[in-house]
Amino acid sequence: MTQVASILQRVASLLDTASIPFMVAGSFASSVHGKPRTTQDLDLVIDVDRKRVEAFIRSLPRDDWYADMDAAIDAVARRTMFNLIDLATGWKVDLVVRKERPFSREEFSRRTTNEALGASVPMATAEDTIIAKLEWSKASGGSERQRRDVQGMLEMRGEHLDHEYVMRWVKELELEEEWTAALRTTT
Repeated sequence: MTQVASILQRVASLLDTASIPFMVAGSFASSVHGKPRTTQDLDLVIDVDRKRVEAFIRSLPRDDWYADMDAAIDAVARRTMFNLIDLATGWKVDLVVRKERPFSREEFSRRTTNEALGASVPMATAEDTIIAKLEWSKASGGSERQRRDVQGMLEMRGEHLDHEYVMRWVKELELEEEWTAALRTTT
């Protein structure tokens, strides 16, 4: 089993034990739904409140994981992210607190169980991963990497995607320019 597979399984188990709903997102999800690429971290969206995140951080085996309690509490309050670091490998897991907005709530409610590196885990759908990648690209001023990830998912899943759903959020989140750029990007 690869390092990332072990980390994914271990973090998923910790989150399940803490009763914290989560989903795999980001580049890892786009690699499952599209064309694989290397990534330096694992992004998990979590739906958590302060009390539960405090209990979760306290429950982490200190010899295995590093997490900053203050950063976690701040991330919950501001609905941003904090990190877990696997002390044995140095791998970073980004725990992204689900935002309180219509797209993020719908994205989280649509998560599906997928097989990834030998683990059966909740994951953002291909459509929602495309939308999230478009948002990241827009936020960074036009990321070719994010656009290539979108293009890879379109190539691999194109006819099976819910294009109406994607276009609804592209319009609502004002991502038309990124969508057009992603369609022109070559992988």
